[in-house]
Amino acid sequence: MIKGNKDHAALADIFNQDEARVDWHDETLWFVRAKRDKAANTLSEWEALRENASQIKDNVLSNLHDYLSEFESNAQQNGVIVHWAADAAEHNQIVLSILKSKEISRMVKSKSMLTEECHLNEYLHQNGVEVIDTDLGERIVQLAEEPPSHIVLPCIHKKKEEIGELFHEHLGTPKGASDPQLLTAAARVHLREKFLTRRAAITGVNFAIAETGEFVVCTNEGNADMGAHLSEVHIACMGIEKIIPKRANLSVFLRLLARSATGQPITTYSSHFRTPRKGQEMHLILVDNGRTQQLGRADFRNSLKCIRCGACMNTCPVYRRSGGHSYHTAIAGPIGAILAPNLNMKQYADLPFASTLCGSCTNVCPVKINIHEQLYKWRQVIVKEGYADPKKTIAMKAMEFTLSHPYIYRNAGKSGRWVMKNMPFLVNNKLNAWYTQRDMPAPPQQSFREWYKKNNNE
Repeated sequence: MIKGNKDHAALADIFNQDEARVDWHDETLWFVRAKRDKAANTLSEWEALRENASQIKDNVLSNLHDYLSEFESNAQQNGVIVHWAADAAEHNQIVLSILKSKEISRMVKSKSMLTEECHLNEYLHQNGVEVIDTDLGERIVQLAEEPPSHIVLPCIHKKKEEIGELFHEHLGTPKGASDPQLLTAAARVHLREKFLTRRAAITGVNFAIAETGEFVVCTNEGNADMGAHLSEVHIACMGIEKIIPKRANLSVFLRLLARSATGQPITTYSSHFRTPRKGQEMHLILVDNGRTQQLGRADFRNSLKCIRCGACMNTCPVYRRSGGHSYHTAIAGPIGAILAPNLNMKQYADLPFASTLCGSCTNVCPVKINIHEQLYKWRQVIVKEGYADPKKTIAMKAMEFTLSHPYIYRNAGKSGRWVMKNMPFLVNNKLNAWYTQRDMPAPPQQSFREWYKKNNNE
């Protein structure tokens, strides 16, 4: 890891200091993964749906310019004001300029990973705009002054007792109260006042339909609808990869999204926004922020198929045991580890190495992104570009040299077996992180080569 950057392993060590929390986090996410399996197994056409979704996204990525142009034209005909942002800074400036033009300094925002990626909340706060996140999980982490740790379950790392303390401090609930119904009711009262008094609302976009110029926002709480319908100004922020060609394609993704995310048959609210209501302004910001660069990387372009369900996180043994904050990027987990290096290879050089490459993420991905293969590929790119941990680079070069020279390899094996048998403390000590959580294996009596020669009379 380059000095000065955050490091997944070091951040995971902090999370792992609380073993009880790690176990609880692991079990909770595995419970969600198991729900996903049950939901998927209720559909005999599940694999056909995945294949269909993957092919639709292939078509989109191959014709992205045409679909974006078609979508822009239709959206403008619907009365939507369309903006284009090349990067996060331009996106944030556009949002601020819209708010300033209306003299708005307080607003509500539903869950949007794109705005997290662009650090919109911090930017608006620095420019005197108050932003209230209205998704319950997002509001909880906002009160805790933390980023989300999961793209679907943003406060999955927090226990109900901790949320009770937060609500007692900020919303005035009784001290020690941790009943989810009581806390939810308190949040409802708190957010209702925000919905009724804010003139502007920001939402994300799950799917944008080129054929009609409409966009779809999926929530389980209806908070996006409350914000958008009560506000004078609705600003929707979407990554340019969220396009699908036709409305007929939508059902494929809606059937996959909720089942993959939480095991539900469908998201509670799948709201279509097409035209602003009378007296309302509707803005839509189409954001690149590195997506076209990723599109140009042949080995990684499939990552743009992601529909942000979080299934890869729920199944990942590393994510479940290291927590979302250890990934130090807006989108954590396996998918985040292949998206983040595209934005900044140096800053996120550690993330592709935070994986066992077991392939479970690829197996559950509803749009068939080859996530573990891309993680492996990123490792090669990062090493080649010189961003890998120097110690790891030296170790890999030493291994490459050893494996390339049979004589040295055989003697290294013999030496290793002797050391493990006679001087195990040289490798099994506190300085060797590999053995911190592992038992020393018994050294074999002979190498496979020696065994083979002996048993085949060579």
